Amino acid sequence: MRVLIIDGQGGGLGRQLVAAVKEYDQDIEVLAVGTNSTAANAMLRAGADQAATGENSAVVAARRADVIMGPVGIVIADAMLGEITPRMAAAVGQSSAKRILIPVNLCDNIVVGVTDAPMGKNVQNAIEALKKCLAQE
Repeated sequence: MRVLIIDGQGGGLGRQLVAAVKEYDQDIEVLAVGTNSTAANAMLRAGADQAATGENSAVVAARRADVIMGPVGIVIADAMLGEITPRMAAAVGQSSAKRILIPVNLCDNIVVGVTDAPMGKNVQNAIEALKKCLAQE
C-alpha cells in the first residue's frame, strides 16, 4: 500500500497525517510531497519514507499512489495561496487512487456542511477512512 500525502505552506497538516498513518501501520509506504521545502521537510521529519517538493513530484507520485491524502485544496487549482498549480490539482483529481481530503476552510475555499472540528479530530477521521480503504483491498 502506497499512501501519498500532499501539503503546503508550513506542512503542519501533512506532518500530522504522516505521523498518524505511521502510528497506525509502519508497513504502509508513505510518500510525502510538499509544495515547498518547508512542508516536505516537516513530513519527512514526521516519518515519511520519501519526500519531494514541487509540481512534477506531485504529478508523478499521484500516478503511483493507492491513496492520496491532504487538505481539500489539493484538488483545487490555485488553492493554498497559489501553491497548488492547475497541473497538480488535475493530477490528484485524475489519479486512480482513492482520495481522502481534509476539510480546511481557508484561502477562499469553504466546505459547507462540515463541522468545525479541531484538526486533530479531522486527522483521526482521515485515518478511519484509510482503514476502510485498506479493508476493501
